[in-house]
Amino acid sequence: MRELRFQRSGLLTWAERDAPEIQDPGDAIVRPFVAGRCDGDTLPIHRRVSRAMQAGIALGVIDPVVACVCGPVPFRGPFAIGHECVAQVVEVGPGVRHVQVGQTVVVPWAVSCGTCDRCRRGLTSKCATTPQGPLAAFGFGPASGPWGGMVADTFRVPFADHMLVEVPAGVPALRVAAASDNLADAWRGVVAPLAERDAASVLILGGGAKSIGLYAAGLAAAHGATTVDYLDDNPRRRRIAESFGARARPLTGGTDRLGGAGYDVVVEATSRARGLRTAVRAMAPGGVCTAVGYYVATGTRVPLMRMYTTDATLRLGVSHPRAVLPELLDFVARTGFPAERVTTLTADWDDAPRAYAARTTKVVLQRDPLALPEPLT
Repeated sequence: MRELRFQRSGLLTWAERDAPEIQDPGDAIVRPFVAGRCDGDTLPIHRRVSRAMQAGIALGVIDPVVACVCGPVPFRGPFAIGHECVAQVVEVGPGVRHVQVGQTVVVPWAVSCGTCDRCRRGLTSKCATTPQGPLAAFGFGPASGPWGGMVADTFRVPFADHMLVEVPAGVPALRVAAASDNLADAWRGVVAPLAERDAASVLILGGGAKSIGLYAAGLAAAHGATTVDYLDDNPRRRRIAESFGARARPLTGGTDRLGGAGYDVVVEATSRARGLRTAVRAMAPGGVCTAVGYYVATGTRVPLMRMYTTDATLRLGVSHPRAVLPELLDFVARTGFPAERVTTLTADWDDAPRAYAARTTKVVLQRDPLALPEPLT
């Protein structure tokens, strides 16, 4: 069978591997037919970071936990890439009780059991059962486990009854192509904070975690934020944000005009330390900022005294899609939220090596689903 592999910066290829098999009674085999490119995947694809990050770790300027997640030479190829997909279930183990062959499902990027204390608390990407390091995940290479990538003919999913979340009838697969990670990441950044605040204002600093910022802008507007300001130097992304109802302007110089009483909810998606500091300073009293990027330096400065005097909250960390997927997918089914607007390139599955490396905001691969028997109700 084929899987998409990252070889080195700018080079991805199809490679052959053994077809997956049921290894545990709770396993399932799925066939992805829609796959999204996570914002984070563009870091090694578009920049030669492996040796530079290795040197940074050795010199103490990059946090060594990066090596635990991405290998001692971070993002060194070859490894199977991709961790956002919508898939069909094609086989289930004898212990699977709820997932059925023929179902269309979202597969979360992180592997979790669903029964440990962390999973029960919603920390599904920090499952206590599965990791051999800080993360157990698809598409990050062997340092994050033996799971492979999601841009593949088929792949194995453990804990299938917990891991696989059915896509509601009538929801187009392309609409939820990023639900495995980026769309769910945007959801946690705005939906929960807005639910705790009346007449809240939202600021999105975009351009680093490109699609997450746009999904966040759309979700904030759809959940009744009184103001949604989106800052990004890319004019195409600003137009997408405006199509969701956000007010968009360039990031360069735009932060000089923030002023006012600040924002109740902030999403920091520049993936830069400067953006993080700007986001913290932009919060209103009692505000919350969710930072969704990578901040790999050991000496990232944060204006803590500003947070102290503002009584502000800064949240950062991995997303936990499995914990929010049922609510997220139900929202999309009820409202028709057009998450597909964020997609800037839809490409044929067979063209993955070229398309996945494109310099664009959001890539989605697609192929025809199989004609499988309808699952029993």
